[in-house]
Amino acid sequence: MYIDKLSVENFRNLKKNCIEFNKNVNIFYGDNAQGKTSILEGIYFCATGRSHKTHIDSEVINFGKSESHLQVFVNNSTICDKIDVHLKKYSKKGIAINNVSVKKIGELFGVLHIVLFTPEDLQLIKAGPSVRRKFIDLEMCQLSKIYYYDLRQYYKILKQRNKLLKNIQKNSKLKETLFAWDEQLVNFGEKLIDYRKEFIKNISKSASCIHRDITREKEFLEIIYKPNSQKEEFKKKLSKYMDKDIFYGTTSEGPHKDDIIFNINGFNVRDYGSQGQHRTAALSTKLAEIEIIKNEKKTTPVLLLDDVLSELDEKRQSFLFKNIKNIQVFITCTGIEEITKKVSGDSNIFFVEDGIIGNKPFL
Repeated sequence: MYIDKLSVENFRNLKKNCIEFNKNVNIFYGDNAQGKTSILEGIYFCATGRSHKTHIDSEVINFGKSESHLQVFVNNSTICDKIDVHLKKYSKKGIAINNVSVKKIGELFGVLHIVLFTPEDLQLIKAGPSVRRKFIDLEMCQLSKIYYYDLRQYYKILKQRNKLLKNIQKNSKLKETLFAWDEQLVNFGEKLIDYRKEFIKNISKSASCIHRDITREKEFLEIIYKPNSQKEEFKKKLSKYMDKDIFYGTTSEGPHKDDIIFNINGFNVRDYGSQGQHRTAALSTKLAEIEIIKNEKKTTPVLLLDDVLSELDEKRQSFLFKNIKNIQVFITCTGIEEITKKVSGDSNIFFVEDGIIGNKPFL
């Protein structure tokens, strides 16, 4: 799978651009705040229907403009799909696949598989549980539309249950209706627990092999799923902590509180690992995402590297480039000379300045 072409207009600070890509490596360089990251954000938006930087769609529209357009052409061996995204400041976004409107974002997942790696991802281990849950959910939504549906249903029910908990504070008789929401929450929650358990088992297996290679078999990485509630305990916990939930007006137990643990040689990396170990574990996990997509979807994803090379030392950079062959890669950077020395095979180099993407030579 690779992207043939991207058309973009008024997305962030990007002006009207139409770019054709190399199916191997595409490098975007230039000064900061010129639009390099916005290119990757636009591709991400086309793959997922949202930005990885904001949950407010109107924020990605160029300042002073009322609309923004994105279009990508995705080549997947035998077929070529066109994804159109139309953003308006004062109305809902419109998305179409091959000129057919998408009614639900879930229909978009799987048309373009992407793996995004940013400097923030190097904080995957050190950050809070919500960041790791977002990592799990994004990847699993790309892999399974059923998971996406069950995840949305779970959070819809969770929102309704929390609203009811607050209303019970004012009217205790409403407590009798809580069990109906609990039944639905348990139904979808148990499914999420099963999905996540299997996903973490698979990604741990891949990441462990990659991590062993990076460290020359000196370290063993294990990624462990830490559910807030075990599947068989979820229903009982909702009942047990009902009064507490009513008092605080929020649901204290369930998959929305899940986490994952990264262990190296049996020790929790978050608590005891060095900065270098944090970065190696994060890199191993991101590369494992690529393997999971290859194995489960029988296609190669598109890899987006947003200024991440500046955060990796020489050893980890070399390992990264060694392991991203036969896959389309988009790289943003400020300096270009060192990267071109590491890239093997064909590559396209684009200079980005003031929202315009061009082919200005860097020598």
